[in-house]
Amino acid sequence: MLTDRRILLILSGSVAAYKALDLTRLLRKAGAAVTGVLTAGGARFVTREALAGITGARVHDDLWAAEAEIGHIRLARWPDLVVVAPASADLLAKMAHGLADDLASTILLATRAPVLVAPAMNPAMWEHPATRANLALLQARGVQVVGPGVGAMAEPESGPGRLSEPPEILAAIEAILSPAGRPLAGRHALVTSGPTHEPIDPVRYIANRSSGKQGHAIAAALAALGARVTLVSGPVVVPDPPGVTVLRVESAREMLAACEAALPADIAVMAAAVADWRVAQASTQKLKKAPGAAAPILEMALNPDILATLSRHQRRPGLVIGFAAETEKVVEHAREKRLRKGCDWIVANDVSGGVMGGESNTVHLVTAGGVEDWPELPKAAVAERLAQRIAQALG
Repeated sequence: MLTDRRILLILSGSVAAYKALDLTRLLRKAGAAVTGVLTAGGARFVTREALAGITGARVHDDLWAAEAEIGHIRLARWPDLVVVAPASADLLAKMAHGLADDLASTILLATRAPVLVAPAMNPAMWEHPATRANLALLQARGVQVVGPGVGAMAEPESGPGRLSEPPEILAAIEAILSPAGRPLAGRHALVTSGPTHEPIDPVRYIANRSSGKQGHAIAAALAALGARVTLVSGPVVVPDPPGVTVLRVESAREMLAACEAALPADIAVMAAAVADWRVAQASTQKLKKAPGAAAPILEMALNPDILATLSRHQRRPGLVIGFAAETEKVVEHAREKRLRKGCDWIVANDVSGGVMGGESNTVHLVTAGGVEDWPELPKAAVAERLAQRIAQALG
């Protein structure tokens, strides 16, 4: 798939830089020509000789090298794609602010090729507002991102910031360079995820148990297929998917307003677990428990039905997909829900076990044509399968 494609691979300083050697092997096996560039930090983890041996080409690491007759401008013009893996917090900051004090940052400032970065850093560095702002700025300029993953780090801690595995980075490269790998390019997808919080008073709220893992995975999978994705998320702790515009909300009414503001869209996937009811009049003060007093009586009001509203909206997306979290008669209830809401598909799942907050899901795709029973899969795999199914439906 990558035959005769030219990849400029930049390695910055990270203990995960060794994975770039495996990535290089995969790229060469796929037919790509790879030229390596080492930053000073990258050279502390991977040697020029090791990288040159795998790429079969000279490795560049010095902006001022006398023998660098190709020059940084020619290096910047050579590739079909520049891949920064691993991308350290320092190099991301240089890219965001246009600094060019070494060969790698100079190439990144001068290149006209698309750029893919695979961040790798300590969780605290990844979650720092400066890093998130730098990445958002780069994404707004068209830089594409893969990862990072969540897992054990070099330090005795775990969290987001782990370099994506080489096959995942390879898939992202193929998606960028292969039109067939981006079948949703030019499409706008609207995705909702997570729970909603409906206030009782300034301290308490009504909510569902959704973690947002499935909805966020769907947003990432649609973006990987080339879609422009707007993710409307309730309160969650999972990281934002890369390359996705995230709108954060609290309540069902806020979620509906954000969805309507995001229209028009070609695709709507309503994966959020929206609270059906809210307290009609939330207290402005904390409700106090008095000795011997009865529990307060909460008058409830019905929340807006986001799925039904979008399904019958004047600017209805071409494909509207709802979710049905059920504890009994899963497919029967999902079929009835699809007709009642007016949506095109329902993704139904049995949540009587540990699905909410868990890592896997067993779903049934209910359409006008019938029911597809999918096996138990990791939530990321469910998302990828659904995204591919959406791409097929949109032709």
